[in-house]
Amino acid sequence: MSSSNPALRHQVIRIYKDLLFMGRQYPQGYDYFRTRLHKAFASQRHLEDEAKIKEGIERAEYVKKEIEALYYLKRYRTLRQRYDKPS
Repeated sequence: MSSSNPALRHQVIRIYKDLLFMGRQYPQGYDYFRTRLHKAFASQRHLEDEAKIKEGIERAEYVKKEIEALYYLKRYRTLRQRYDKPS
């Protein structure tokens, strides 16, 4: 990504940091998540079209929401298992 639009660059860095922070709790481990995240972002490094970059940011936001849903589901299952009455 060229530095022609600093606002887009800032958005990309922000979503990368957000995903990296969320990866600390990933079930397969932080190292697994970090390497996969880095590969995903590095594979899109060559993009210079603003529309394509915005599309990538939207995809990253979607992935972020999916990871949040995964964590909430894991938390819900844990709490339900902990507090459900055994039959």
